[in-house]
Amino acid sequence: MKKSKIIPIKPESKTIPLSGTISRKDSHWVDRRGRPLRDLRISVTDRCNFRCRYCMPKEKFEKDHSFLAHTELLTFEELERVAKIFIKNGVEKIRLTGGEPLLRKGIENLVAKLSSLKTWNGKNLDVAITTNGSALAKKAKALADAGLKRITVSLDSMDPDVFMKLNDVGFPLEKVLEGIKAAEEAGIPSIKINVVVKKSVNDDKLLDIVKYFKGTKVIVRFIEFMDVGATNGWRMDDVIPSKAIVEQINKVYPVEPLDPNYTGEVATRWRFKDDGREIGFISSVSEPFCKECSRMRLSVDGKIYNCLFATTGFDIRQMLRGGATDEEIEEAIGRIWSAREDHYSEIRTSETVKERQKNKIEMSYIGG
Repeated sequence: MKKSKIIPIKPESKTIPLSGTISRKDSHWVDRRGRPLRDLRISVTDRCNFRCRYCMPKEKFEKDHSFLAHTELLTFEELERVAKIFIKNGVEKIRLTGGEPLLRKGIENLVAKLSSLKTWNGKNLDVAITTNGSALAKKAKALADAGLKRITVSLDSMDPDVFMKLNDVGFPLEKVLEGIKAAEEAGIPSIKINVVVKKSVNDDKLLDIVKYFKGTKVIVRFIEFMDVGATNGWRMDDVIPSKAIVEQINKVYPVEPLDPNYTGEVATRWRFKDDGREIGFISSVSEPFCKECSRMRLSVDGKIYNCLFATTGFDIRQMLRGGATDEEIEEAIGRIWSAREDHYSEIRTSETVKERQKNKIEMSYIGG
């Protein structure tokens, strides 16, 4: 019997507020908890060539999964237009995500457009990309030439077999390592490695990753397994607290804490005592950082989300394609952020996880 084609779930949208106070402080929009908007994460595609268990498990995103049509995606021109509105109102950093952003044709052209923009205080816009690294060897030079200054590569294990099991499509570890090397050779100044840690999956060989990159300019960051989306089978029992990872590393490679680079930085920074190079930990489960969250997210089809763990967003694509002026879009986004109260990680319990599980937005749609 032929299976029916899977249609992508389109999350519900909230009505864009037509009235309400817009709060500001020092040229930034400010939400109800006093948090300024500084960071925008843009998902440029919902497609990915990996099927990582914590993001796009194969049984939920099968070969016949229907991704969004190209006409439903925001164009590069629309993304540039929205970006200009955001940076006018305090955004200083934009991170391009997916899906796998390097699968978006001509992604380097978008990087070039964004990298040429100036922020509200006259600085160059900080543009970054998060990638699984599969196409990085081919794209690194073009991205560097386009002005990309920061790239983060997801790499959850240095064990070739475990790595292929985790991406669940048999993609070889060596190809990702080639991509990281290509990024270094292309001269991209900041390269980070993200390692999502899950108990009994990849937690027994974390030191292999530390050892491989230690002494290089590449910064490794370990991330607690999070309850993002509704399909990754998240359980609190699968979480390894960052504190335990720090202790494991410190026994072999002594480390000491560093001050944050800026308010709202998601990773806690540490450095190796012997060479001073940095290592990081992202602990949104064991040590929530909602109180300083300065990030808004824009989905691939033009919906705005105030939180990574959101259940609904605000559709601004209809404004972009419906004749709205920049001023009207600016006012709408300003009201959305000013009314924001999200702080899910701080109130997370087994009950709230269960309650939201069916309605959470998938990370492949909203970006990480």
